[in-house]
Amino acid sequence: MNKLGPGSCGSLILVGTVIRPHGLSGLLRIRSYAESERSFINAGTVFLRSVSGECYEYTVTSVEFHKNIFLMKLEEVLSREKAEELRGAEIFISKEALGREDDEFFWYELLGLKVCLDTGEYIGVLSNIISTQGSDIYVVKEGNKEILVPAVYEVIKDIDLENGTLCIAASEGLLDLNEI
Repeated sequence: MNKLGPGSCGSLILVGTVIRPHGLSGLLRIRSYAESERSFINAGTVFLRSVSGECYEYTVTSVEFHKNIFLMKLEEVLSREKAEELRGAEIFISKEALGREDDEFFWYELLGLKVCLDTGEYIGVLSNIISTQGSDIYVVKEGNKEILVPAVYEVIKDIDLENGTLCIAASEGLLDLNEI
């Protein structure tokens, strides 16, 4: 287990949080922001930032789905007491460890994009993403106004990370749904 310098976890991707220990052998119950346990296994190494702000590197030996959470075993955590010390820690992995398909994007890449209609009209900035069972909802903010946009192929027409833009379909009524 290597300790990283102050702020070192800042250049990594947040993928989960330690909820609490599970059992006596050092297993961790984690809330995952990753799509599957494969993200942790493929990374091989995770970085945990404790509640006090210290960041340490750990080796993942196993991760399995269990009752809507993941159970993670780290090579360096062999007891319930050691696992308890990690309660509330944030879990990070390196960007390079994340694999993706050509049409997939990570939330950290999308947040802050300028959002325009396919007619060219500027709508606002993507400020938040709400995860739902069906599809994600993009929260686009301009001043005090927020627009909720469903993240579905029929609505999202283009994502251009290089130019920092997200283009949505100028569907009739889409923007009106957000008016109060």
